[in-house]
Amino acid sequence: MASLRAHLYDVAVRLAVKARIGGQSDIGAIRRAFDRETFPAPLGVAFTPGELGGVAGEWAESEGSPAERPALLYLHGGGFIACSARMYRPITGHFARAGFRVFAPDYRLAPEDPFPAGVEDCAAVWRALAARVPAAIAGDSAGGNLALATMVEARRLGLPLPAAAALFSPATDLVGRSPSFRTNAKRDAMFRPEALTRLVPAYLDGADPADPRASPIEADFSGFPPLLIHVGAREILRDDSLRLADKARTAGVPVSLTVFPVVPHAWQLAESFLPEAQASLSEAAVFLRRALEAVPVPEAVA
Repeated sequence: MASLRAHLYDVAVRLAVKARIGGQSDIGAIRRAFDRETFPAPLGVAFTPGELGGVAGEWAESEGSPAERPALLYLHGGGFIACSARMYRPITGHFARAGFRVFAPDYRLAPEDPFPAGVEDCAAVWRALAARVPAAIAGDSAGGNLALATMVEARRLGLPLPAAAALFSPATDLVGRSPSFRTNAKRDAMFRPEALTRLVPAYLDGADPADPRASPIEADFSGFPPLLIHVGAREILRDDSLRLADKARTAGVPVSLTVFPVVPHAWQLAESFLPEAQASLSEAAVFLRRALEAVPVPEAVA
């Protein structure tokens, strides 16, 4: 059962976001609607500018926590055109308080830097992080897409795969074939389908939407690490997650799928007051930590 706060938050998002971007065709206006720091960062977390693989971003670490912490790469959402590591501090800060050392890159955005620039940046960050320590990956929406695309690219490049991935409402099919894209058009509190379809050409800039790095639903998932997938029942992206879960399971990948009632897209950003956001992030943190703890420790060289 959804909380009262989830219902209130659904209404607030519907009035504040969907009404603003629903019929908007100007990418700049959509970007401004997304780029709003609405929620506070968790207390007790240090956010430090950094760089991995030549890509700028920031580290999130709980103050006073031990030096040895599991590593997490978090890829922010924003429709491939907007948002930043700073805006996603509610989420990266929550993971930091759960004991992770989190890096969130400011990967290149479209339309200035279209596909595959963002994928290349995320893969470069992953190469640098995976060379240091075993790590996990997570992301929401466009960031969930990029998390999957990073794994596709890592396998192509012969890099280690993450120990596990946590995906929040990932956009997995930029061709737009998921039924919920139409059936949830009115129920989704944040997006109308036409708003999202305007973002795809800006991101792809003529590239094939069926490229597995653009639409990870096209990828071969055999050998992928365990996936945790959280999505809202009312989202137009709901079936992107359901189809991903089905295909990954068919390929033998362990999948933990939860469909949350009522909550709007990217509800994890509201972790400061929304019980469903806290539950989603806490479950993801436990899932990722357990996967990392199961990674064999390399034997010391004599």
